[in-house]
Amino acid sequence: MNFLLALLLMLAGAAASPAANHENFLHCLSTSPAANVSKIVFYTPANPSYPSVLQFSIHNLRFNTSAAPKPIVIVTPQTTSHIQAAISCSHKHRLHLRVRGGGHDYEGLSYVASRPFFILDLINLSSVKVDVAARTAWIQAGATIGELYYQIGTQTTTLAFPAGVCPTVGVGGHFSGGGYGLSLRKFGLAADHIVDAHLVDVKGKVHNRASMGEDLFWAIRGGGGNTFGVVTAWKVNLLPVPENVTVFTVTKTIQQNATGIINRWQQVADRFPDDLFIRVILDRTETTTNSTATGRASFNSLYLGQAQSLLPLLQQLTWIRSILYFAGYPTDSPLEVLRSRVPLTRKRNFKAKSDYVTEPMSERALEGIWRRILRPDIEDPELIFSPYGGRMSEIPESSIPFPHRAGTRYKIQHLVYWEREGREATDRHVDWIRELYGYLAPHVSKNPRLAYVNYRDLDVGSNNGAGFTSNEEARVWGVKYFKGNYERLVRVKTAVDPRNFFRNEQSVPPLTAWK
Repeated sequence: MNFLLALLLMLAGAAASPAANHENFLHCLSTSPAANVSKIVFYTPANPSYPSVLQFSIHNLRFNTSAAPKPIVIVTPQTTSHIQAAISCSHKHRLHLRVRGGGHDYEGLSYVASRPFFILDLINLSSVKVDVAARTAWIQAGATIGELYYQIGTQTTTLAFPAGVCPTVGVGGHFSGGGYGLSLRKFGLAADHIVDAHLVDVKGKVHNRASMGEDLFWAIRGGGGNTFGVVTAWKVNLLPVPENVTVFTVTKTIQQNATGIINRWQQVADRFPDDLFIRVILDRTETTTNSTATGRASFNSLYLGQAQSLLPLLQQLTWIRSILYFAGYPTDSPLEVLRSRVPLTRKRNFKAKSDYVTEPMSERALEGIWRRILRPDIEDPELIFSPYGGRMSEIPESSIPFPHRAGTRYKIQHLVYWEREGREATDRHVDWIRELYGYLAPHVSKNPRLAYVNYRDLDVGSNNGAGFTSNEEARVWGVKYFKGNYERLVRVKTAVDPRNFFRNEQSVPPLTAWK
């Protein structure tokens, strides 16, 4: 009889409607001990602010449609105790959790899910405290890269941090996947310079590096977000840079031998002095003679040194002004623009992929890329070639979960943007980038074909949406992002979250599959 009663109760709990879960979850939040100290702010679809709160941090309009799944609740914690309460109530009422920082996940995994879910939006946890004397900074996980840069740049001209180009990207997701920027050849990744962190685990306990242990601390620095717990803050080392650095951009069209220059760039870009980073952006422009479309290569560079060491046409700036330059702002803009969470360019639909190149591709292969870029029915295609070498080749593959180190000449980011709405336009552009990806297969890494976890791409593999993902399923995509580090990530996940509470379509699962 006791067994039958327990079975009936379990079935009744499993059959609870999303609406019931929603109400019970909200009651749990509102009556939690944390709510007695300070109000936990949340938004439901009945709240007039719900649409704006949801949409503000959605940066890929492909997932901002009426058909996209919406969260039942958006919780915006202001303290760590609010996060603990949300995790506890999520356990009790079986409401799936997604964590959002800046909202730049390429596949929308921080704010879209296939089952009833709520968003834990960290936007209010955004403080940055810089200690110039100690050369460190504590950064809350809801802060943006731009906020970090602003706080550094207003306090010193000779310290920097090697994170990304886009100021609106959240540090939480950026650091969790490794995080790279234009000084990676000199300093490595953002995650290479994390020295401590605060994390709330699956049981609601708060840890720092010492209490979480070195295995978990290793895993959160590049093993992907929303997997091992909720990181609330990161401590990083800041790095010395010259008082002035040098930037330049040189553009060449196909008619100006762009293909030949890219071919030569491939041979040497990973062997330049560590202070020099020159990436290549391939896109489409119009010729000046008859306004027909042509391919354009922009050689976009940061040099951590003086202009006289390079060419006379170069600009000298402070490091913080170089951040403005690469973000697309005029270099005399007020530094406050870096604090804005509104992107400089309009939001659009997009799809992205990534590759790693170990041997230069032929000019014929490059010409095939141009043919695809010039397809007139594709709105805004772009490829970015980012050189490795330098410090990236010196750091061991197993130092953190991010494994793409020695032997990599450059990374490719494939991008396509479009504004036209509707299924036909989406399918056309997604099919285009998939065909380009297939075309490049002979010219990039193989067995496995590697990818960068922060350029999320569900085409390379996905977990079972019902939550029963096995390691065999996850290994398909896991080794592409993490190579041999995947197995260690699984062991860490099994130790800290054995029932797979923190999960998404590309989170590392534990050894035993749970729902």
